[in-house]
Amino acid sequence: MTLLHESRRLRAVQSPVIPVIADLIRAHPGTISLGQGVVGYAPPVQAAAAIGRFLADPLNHRYQPVAGIPPLVELLTRWMATEHGVKVGAEHGNRLMVTAGGNNAFLAAVLAIADPGDEVILPTPYYFNHEMAVTMANCLPVPVPTDSAHQLDLAAIKAAITPRTRAIVTVSPNNPTGAVYPAATLRAVNTLCAERGIFHLSDEAYAPFTWDGVEHFSPASLPGAAGHTISLHSLSKSFGFASWRIGWLVFPAALEPALRKVQDTLVICPPVVSQFAAVGALEAGGDWVRRQAAGIAENRRILRDALRPLEEEGRVTVPPSDGAFYFLLRARSTRPALEIAERLVREHGVAVIPGSAFGNTASCSLRVAYGSLTPATAAEGIGRLVRGLRALVGVE
Repeated sequence: MTLLHESRRLRAVQSPVIPVIADLIRAHPGTISLGQGVVGYAPPVQAAAAIGRFLADPLNHRYQPVAGIPPLVELLTRWMATEHGVKVGAEHGNRLMVTAGGNNAFLAAVLAIADPGDEVILPTPYYFNHEMAVTMANCLPVPVPTDSAHQLDLAAIKAAITPRTRAIVTVSPNNPTGAVYPAATLRAVNTLCAERGIFHLSDEAYAPFTWDGVEHFSPASLPGAAGHTISLHSLSKSFGFASWRIGWLVFPAALEPALRKVQDTLVICPPVVSQFAAVGALEAGGDWVRRQAAGIAENRRILRDALRPLEEEGRVTVPPSDGAFYFLLRARSTRPALEIAERLVREHGVAVIPGSAFGNTASCSLRVAYGSLTPATAAEGIGRLVRGLRALVGVE
């Protein structure tokens, strides 16, 4: 008798590490998390107010348009123009579709553009859910190293392109490193994609979070980019919408039939109550997001100052991080990063994510997230991290 088992395709997919760390946190009450990449603030009050409009019409409990409710599509179209310089519409050769979060957007894009055995280039360290989605689609993730500052290596990317390459993925501001890619670099990647006939998947979920005068750049704003550029966005970070699951993608018009098939199969339509809340959130505007980001900038300053003595002692290296709300520390240790992460929870009451989950296996690295810290937890959480790192690394 043949035993039942999970698919071989799913066996090849790594297990997401964040739930593992979350279980460890639950087993050690009082742990302060510098692990999961969420913000510490709630959505604007306009989001909750908009739910009343949803409840006022019984028809809203039925399925709604696959691409998103018209008021939200219209607001996001304006948002792309004002915040990213990207024009959306038939006259520009592209379309916009609302998705159930940024991960939904990425998986939908991969399914729409790639066939089994095709390749997708992922600069490393990569966002682990991207690598997982590519593998689930029976495609091959092709990791390409970045430099010591986690900036893209254009020569290495070019060398990785084969006849099976379907896309190059960029994440800027970056998860897990916090690196922000200069406009010139993203322009070069986009041009390379146009020349080679492949797609540029540009994940911009952290676009509002850049620091020290560094600016975010959207490749889809480039002239001629609409035909090969897929931009991925999310309200999860910017508007504190993580559990509401609202994202969107801007994509070449030619992909609309394929993406509608994927969307209708996976979710039919994103949660309609969440779409109404998103309409309310967007009414608060970009200035609201920028005010919230000011508190995250202060967390970043406190954490960066606290890490300097550890750098001076040779225990960690802190590569430049000008965006998102992460530092990817290189720890001076021969221990596996997961072991250090587990001991930080058990022995010091603070959680981080091992860099090995992001394909960073060449050294012991730890992703430290500071977006969810509040004035009540920042000093204590960062203090625990520093004490834990001082005890666990640089002493072998």
